[in-house]
Amino acid sequence: MEQSNPQKKLLLLGGSHAEIPLIKAAQELGWYVITTGNNRDGLGHPYADKTIFADFSDKDAMLELAKSENVQAICSGCNDFALLSTAYVCEKLGLPGHDSYATSLEIHHKDKYRALAARLDIPTPRALVVRNAADFETAISQLTFPIIVKPVDLTGGKGIHRAANIEEARAAYKDACSRTRQDHIVVEEFVQGTNHGFSAMLVKGKVAFAFSDNEQYYLNKYMVSGANTPSTTSAAGLAKLRDYSERIARELHLVDGILHIQYIERADGTPVIIEICRRPPGDLYIKFVKYATGIDYPKFIVMAETGMDISGIADVPTQGFWLRHCIMADREGIVRDVSFAPEIQKNIVEKFLWYKPGEQITDKLLYKAGIVFFKFDTLAEMQDKTARMTELAKSIVE
Repeated sequence: MEQSNPQKKLLLLGGSHAEIPLIKAAQELGWYVITTGNNRDGLGHPYADKTIFADFSDKDAMLELAKSENVQAICSGCNDFALLSTAYVCEKLGLPGHDSYATSLEIHHKDKYRALAARLDIPTPRALVVRNAADFETAISQLTFPIIVKPVDLTGGKGIHRAANIEEARAAYKDACSRTRQDHIVVEEFVQGTNHGFSAMLVKGKVAFAFSDNEQYYLNKYMVSGANTPSTTSAAGLAKLRDYSERIARELHLVDGILHIQYIERADGTPVIIEICRRPPGDLYIKFVKYATGIDYPKFIVMAETGMDISGIADVPTQGFWLRHCIMADREGIVRDVSFAPEIQKNIVEKFLWYKPGEQITDKLLYKAGIVFFKFDTLAEMQDKTARMTELAKSIVE
C-alpha cells in the first residue's frame, strides 16, 4: 500500500524559469510543490516535487486539480491568468493568502483598474473602454494622439500597440481584438516619461517593504528587457507610490502580500501608474530584488500566499548598483552562442542561460536566451554599462 505523503502540499500555477525561485523558496519552507501549466518544456518543472500538466488559465480545471491533489495552499506563478485562477480556487476552497476573485479582477483587468484609479485620484492614463468598432471610433475622436491600444487581460506586451494616427489605431484595434479573451479592450492616451517598476509588500494595508527600479526596453517596446536599481525616481515620487499603494489596499481591503506596479515618471516627477498586479513579476525579478536588497523576496511571497505572517520583513533600501538583463536577439535566425565583452566579466554575479546552440529564432521580439545579473561599483558604471548592455552581452545569431 502506498504511504500517504505527510508533507503539506502546495500547488504552484506555473513552471517556467520565472517560477524557479518560488519553487525553491516553498521547498525551503517545508512544502511539497506541485507545478502545473501547459508548457511541457517549462524550466521550472524539473525543480518541483511533482508536475501535472494542465491549463492554469482554466480556473475550474485548477479547482479540480487542487481538490484531487488535496493541497493545503496555492501559489500564483508570474502570469495574470495564473493569479486569477489562484484567487478563484482559494476562494472556493477557503484557502488563505489571496484576495477575493472579484477584487483580483478589479486589479488585474486594465479597464477595472483604470476606473479604480480614477475613483481614488491616482494618476493614470486617460482611458476608455471599447466594446465594438463604433465605440472605438468614438474613443479615438475623444483622446489625444499618440494613443495606446491594449487588451485588458494580457501581459508581457502582447497585443499592445502605440498609434500615432487613425490608420495605425485601426490596425492596432484589430490586433488587440484578435488576442483578447474578453469582449472589450482599452484605449488610452500615451504618457511621456521614463519607465519604472515599484514592488511592495503590504502588511495590514501598509507598505512594509518597497523596491524600485529603472526599466530598459530593446526592440519590443512593450516587453521589459532589463531593470537596474537604485531607481532615479525621487524620494518624493517613491513616497507617492507608497501612498497610492496604501489607498488601493484600503479601498479593496487587500490581504498581506505583494503589490507590484509599473509606472511612467513624467518630466515633472509625477509617477503615473500604467500596470498593477498582485503576482510575482516574471524573468527572475524577485531574485533581482533579493540580490539588490538582501531581502528573501521569493520566500516572503510564498509565505504571504500560504497565509503565513510576513510582518517581519525589513524595509531596507537597495544596497549597491544592480542590473537584471534579459539576453535577447536583434534578428531572426540560428543561435550560435551568447557573448560577453571582457569589460563586463567582472560585473557578472549570476548567469542563467537556456538557449540551445543551433535553435531557430522565429520571433526576435519575444526571444530570450537567458537572464544575467550584474553588480557595479558605482552609479556611473551602472548607467554607462546598462546603456551599452545590448552590445556587451548579446546573442550571436546567423
